[in-house]
Amino acid sequence: MEVHIASDEIIESLLEAESALLDMEGPEEIDLKEMLVEILRSANDFVPSESGSILLNDSILGHNSGLPETLCFVACYGDGADKLVGIRIAADTGIVGATYTNGEPYISKTVDEDKHFFPGIDKKTHFTTKSIICVPIKLKEETIGTIELLNKSSEVVFEEKDLNLLKVFASYTSTLIQNSLDAKRFEELSIRDNLTGLYNDRFFYDQLNDNLIDALANDKELCLIFFDLDHFKDINDAHGHLAGSRVLTEIGRILDDIETDKDVTIVRYGGDEFVIIMPDCKISEASDYGEKIRERIEKFVFLRQRDRFIAKKAGIGGVITASVGISSLRNSTDTTLPIQTIMRDLIRKADKAMYDAKETGRNKVVTTSASRIISDGTKDSG
Repeated sequence: MEVHIASDEIIESLLEAESALLDMEGPEEIDLKEMLVEILRSANDFVPSESGSILLNDSILGHNSGLPETLCFVACYGDGADKLVGIRIAADTGIVGATYTNGEPYISKTVDEDKHFFPGIDKKTHFTTKSIICVPIKLKEETIGTIELLNKSSEVVFEEKDLNLLKVFASYTSTLIQNSLDAKRFEELSIRDNLTGLYNDRFFYDQLNDNLIDALANDKELCLIFFDLDHFKDINDAHGHLAGSRVLTEIGRILDDIETDKDVTIVRYGGDEFVIIMPDCKISEASDYGEKIRERIEKFVFLRQRDRFIAKKAGIGGVITASVGISSLRNSTDTTLPIQTIMRDLIRKADKAMYDAKETGRNKVVTTSASRIISDGTKDSG
């Protein structure tokens, strides 16, 4: 039995769109194509049929362009199935449309007598449909697609027991999709800091290693930015640790909002220390980016909003600043050393530049390659 399957891009984009609508994470990097193939094969084993398909809601088209919802054929078998994969139909078309719209299983023992039957697909595939069973695929009670089987192989019309078996496979499909989404969510949580939403130090070392391998192999530059918050302890002492945690959350939002055309990786390194990997980036570009960080933090008013953990808003502005240090792979590190040594050296030099910024007055950007202060927003030496 040959199952024709849509491209990875189509399947994953559809599931990402569905997960966004349902406030979930995107699909894990597993073989979604093979998963759908096995579902159709298993469904056919239990209810042998001449043809079958899995359709998913094309949420990208339906929800992002204001056009009517459509269903996309993502997996098909049977005569003419190769002509169907990737094809979209209006979500209210035919028996699959009725199943999708109502969210209820559907059996059509004789399609010639069924007002919902849409013959347009048969015309495209040159297949003759006689009977259909179709069931919805649901996630969190939301219908996201359908599974349909056409023409029972024994030439006997489908019965209710066949429909019940297909319902089992629809539930199985839902579980597999849900598990893939949950697995991705767990994977993301394991590499994210739960306070700021930024990457954590576990992810940092793996990412820096990969970026260094690429930079060394392709003769590229790489810069590393370290910074921590000036006067952060004063906030904890004056307003409590919950307020301090809120400040760190707001720092995460500040960093997310700073625009750059570079592919940066932003990490909460620990406490009030942060690190940013900037692959394929000149030291001058990293310095400009570090200055943006310093300036945004200096001008930001923290704790402007009350929440259930903070009794009163503080509106702290002009107190919290950032001391920023930058190291450069090509300008300040011996690239002939082993990669783990290069990594430690790059981190150590960025960290030292950050402490140089603190020791020379805080609220400034210092780069090791130039051994000088790049920018200084210090109002005093406190």
